[in-house]
Formats: sequence, C-alpha cells, structure tokens
Amino acid sequence: MTTAADLTITQVGDGACCSPMAGAPMDDSSANRLARSFKALGDPTRLRLVSLIAASDGSEACICDLTGPVGLSQPTVSHHMKTLADAGLVTREQRGRWAYYRLDDDAFDHLRAALAPE
Repeated sequence: MTTAADLTITQVGDGACCSPMAGAPMDDSSANRLARSFKALGDPTRLRLVSLIAASDGSEACICDLTGPVGLSQPTVSHHMKTLADAGLVTREQRGRWAYYRLDDDAFDHLRAALAPE
C-alpha cells in the first residue's frame, strides 16, 4: 500500500515502463504514457486528492470522503478522479452507491523509476 511518505521520489524497480529521463532517450510510447500521468498530476486539486487517498486508512478513500477536504462538489471531484483513473494512477471500485479509490502502486513506481537517475 502506498502512503503519503511513499510518494517521495526514489529509484524503484527496473524501469520496465519507461527509461529514466537521465538514461537513453525515451521512445514515443513511453513519453506519451508519462505525459498523460504528469498531466493528470499537474492540477493542484488532483495532487491533493492523491495525497488524501494516500493518507487514508488502508490507502483507500470513498468519493464521499474526498469532497469536503477539497471544498468541491461530488460531480467535480468525480471528474478529477476520472482523470486520475484514466491516467492509470488510481483504481476505482463501486460499492453500492459510492465509488472507492486506491492509488495504483505500480503506476507510481513507474513514475519514480522514470524520474530517478540511473
């Protein structure tokens, strides 16, 4: 499980998703995949949502628990969460009426590996 402390940049794994930026030049597919992730994280509200999920019990949060801390309506938070899910940064599980989100550890590991110097 990813916690807020785990979101610091450290070298993880073998960089299977993409080359570290300091290594060989990145191919188009890797660059597009990374750009999509960074674009999703490029919004302050989405960064706050990621940190709220990481700090939640079990690194999981209900959409109903995310609206208050960011001061936005449920539809707006759902839009931000869809952007994060489409980028592969979070997973979504529907439980009755509510959606629950978790950080995708592999996605954040790939981001760390791409940023880490070789």
